[in-house]
Amino acid sequence: MQGQTLSVELFILVSIIKIAVAVGVLLTAVAYTVWLERKVVGHIQNRWGPTRVGPFGLLQPLADGVKFIFKEDLTPPHVYKPLYIAAPMIALVCALTSISVIPVGNWVSVAGVHTPLQITDLNIGLLIILGITSLGVYGVALAGWSSNSKYSLLGGLRASAQMVSYEIALGLSLVGVLILAGSFSLREIVDAQAGTFWGFIPRWNIFHGGQFIAFFIYLMAAYAETNRIPFDLPEAETELVAGYHTEYSAMKFAMFFMAEYANMITVACLASLLFLGGWHGPLFGPAILQAVLPIFWFGLRVFVFLFIYIWVRGTLPRFRYDQLMAFGWKFLLPLAIANLVVTALVVAWRS
Repeated sequence: MQGQTLSVELFILVSIIKIAVAVGVLLTAVAYTVWLERKVVGHIQNRWGPTRVGPFGLLQPLADGVKFIFKEDLTPPHVYKPLYIAAPMIALVCALTSISVIPVGNWVSVAGVHTPLQITDLNIGLLIILGITSLGVYGVALAGWSSNSKYSLLGGLRASAQMVSYEIALGLSLVGVLILAGSFSLREIVDAQAGTFWGFIPRWNIFHGGQFIAFFIYLMAAYAETNRIPFDLPEAETELVAGYHTEYSAMKFAMFFMAEYANMITVACLASLLFLGGWHGPLFGPAILQAVLPIFWFGLRVFVFLFIYIWVRGTLPRFRYDQLMAFGWKFLLPLAIANLVVTALVVAWRS
């Protein structure tokens, strides 16, 4: 690992520890993103949000988890059981797997072991994430089909069409970043954004690379990819009761929401890595503080991105479905193509 060969046993041990820490942190972040959303939207709507369970309602996620575990798990008649049971698992596994290639900081040395702050460092990390998150729509689509309900089926079909429409614009918005960095490796993309220009402006892609239009496209497509307001048509309560998960209860119901919030965190991590400099930021103080600060800067950017997610939910109304599709195909896609062409011409002119 970066000039140092580890024994197989030590490599497996380090990998298991990193997997346990990453999954634990991600599941905790999922639980408290739900808490944060309920508190922030509550204050936006002039109410308190969770307050009863623990100080400031901080134990509310634990109470919700216990409730889902002990709640009766109902299976409606006439569902196609194999896919009905597998669908929430597919959605959750795809959402949790993508975190494996996301770096949250630089390399660290612990007890003589030099390892990156990510589960595995792949040179095609971005492609892996795009592929895994694209598979997540199968969980939603199969849940809608296997539930034997018209509401669920419509929600699943909407999710499939929405994913296909906005996945294209999202992918094209990232090509400009790839052209600037010359790599699919998330770590190399972040390293290309180190330092400043003109002495004080960070070399983040949103500034230095002129990718602010790509960031806007990514932001809009990310809302649609994760089925969030104003793009939450697959679960529109006023039309579909709850959409693709109408017939689910207990932990199978909870798995869909865990997948949604895990995808939100993945999207926020990618935005921080690709456009906002990742973990780069000012370093100061003793050595231990300088080792922790990159993780803090990365976490702060992810938090701000999630806060914007929640802020939009408490502010904007839901689109009509024809508006949703027209916005993706007639506005975002041409804008993404134009941004890609301009970025390629600028990079070719500079070289």
